Amino acid sequence: MDADARLSPLRAEAARVARIPLRDLIAQDPDRACGFALRVGPLYASFARQHYDRAARDALFALARELDVLARLRALFGGEPVNVTEGRAALHTALRGNLSSSPTAREAHGEAVRVRQRMREVIDALAAGPVTDIVSVGIGGSDLGPRLAVDALSGPLRGRFRVHFLSNVDGHAAQRVLAGLDPARTAGLLISKSFGTQETLLNGRILREWLGDDSRLYAISANVERAAGYGIPPERILPMWDWVGGRYSMWSAVGLPIALAIGMDGFEALLDGAAEMDAHVLNSEPERNLAVWHAFTAVWNRNARGLESQAVLPYDERLRLLPNYLQQLVMESLGKSVTRDGRPVACATVPVWWGGPGTDTQHSFFQALHQGTSIVPCDFIGVARTDAPYAENHRALLSNLLAQCEALANGQASDDPHRVYPGGRPSTLLLLDALTPRALGALVALYEHSVYLQSVVWQINAFDQFGVELGKQVANRLLPALSGEGEADDPVTRALIAELRGVR
Repeated sequence: MDADARLSPLRAEAARVARIPLRDLIAQDPDRACGFALRVGPLYASFARQHYDRAARDALFALARELDVLARLRALFGGEPVNVTEGRAALHTALRGNLSSSPTAREAHGEAVRVRQRMREVIDALAAGPVTDIVSVGIGGSDLGPRLAVDALSGPLRGRFRVHFLSNVDGHAAQRVLAGLDPARTAGLLISKSFGTQETLLNGRILREWLGDDSRLYAISANVERAAGYGIPPERILPMWDWVGGRYSMWSAVGLPIALAIGMDGFEALLDGAAEMDAHVLNSEPERNLAVWHAFTAVWNRNARGLESQAVLPYDERLRLLPNYLQQLVMESLGKSVTRDGRPVACATVPVWWGGPGTDTQHSFFQALHQGTSIVPCDFIGVARTDAPYAENHRALLSNLLAQCEALANGQASDDPHRVYPGGRPSTLLLLDALTPRALGALVALYEHSVYLQSVVWQINAFDQFGVELGKQVANRLLPALSGEGEADDPVTRALIAELRGVR
């Protein structure tokens, strides 16, 4: 049965529930606040303001059981080739835990443990010298996860090193990152799975020349031979593996910038939090499984209700990069229009993910969330305890978080049509006890599993990303034309290149 046919009962439920305002669904069910919530370790999740009732929610769980999602999760954890287009496993869970009895998963976990020991040795070696700053060069999955974790956690857990990230091929990015750093007190990391990524190699060349000393240049790559050919000796190359996709790789040696910024013990705690979520997801029935709730709520909003975008709104400045990170994790994984076996998909897949931190965004796009013509489901993320010494500010932050969830759901009537808030805007609230490595690990792992389960519903592959390749190929063909050594085939591009060369 194709995905569209399986989703038909959900559409019928959505049509029924649509006649009941969200505020009434909440008011009519006195146990809803507790009955539509789950806690897993340091993470509490409330789905009470999603626009479904118990019957519709049960239909979601029925679909999860029909698809046998727990078996699909066991396949993921066990190292089966769930990345069917590339014939690979997706064993990012083995980087942080040993939850499967399959020999493939156990071998992968053993490799991960050995590499973590090498990470400790690298950190100890750097700490024994004059280095105070690290420049991490990578892009996409080799950048966004470590950048998020360092930005979120390096305040109270500051390690020996200050870590700076360089991803954009725009030369101004390199200029800005290197300004004010001392080459004699700086080490560089080049992170690239293939060690062939244009942006990383160009920025790596800038960093290498700026350092003037290759002895403080390290690499993290699945292509050790190519990294060695770049002039980095094997003892300064940490491995990646083809069974870990870039956007799922922050738990591997790609996370070395995290360990440098917050200490190796902090990095291990990040892994422990993710492993705790892994164990919950692998061993919990759908009705009590947080990843199933989150994933099938997303399917409800996208396919049963036809909503085309999703906002993620962290109410903690330290999580300001979470929307950027999730854009890649979700949209690169689920931005597919063919099924695993190559047929056109029979239903809509990923919505557009976007967002930003509160309270800043309340003064930008929240107008559209409250009174615009499009309904945008929201994931709100809050942190109960703060590390900052400003208690009044934190109370104001939390009051705004709670107020926005309430106002979007309930709305407000008015005799003045300009002051009417229609309400009925659904949201999920994810609340961390505190922003610790353990809590962040659990949060990111939740989103990873939610993405995979959505791909199960839509019958697509969440682990390839062929859609990013064409633009890179065309860019490589256009480089000679920009330097006057060739000509573009496309007439519009030819005219634009002429304009660029005229200005330059």
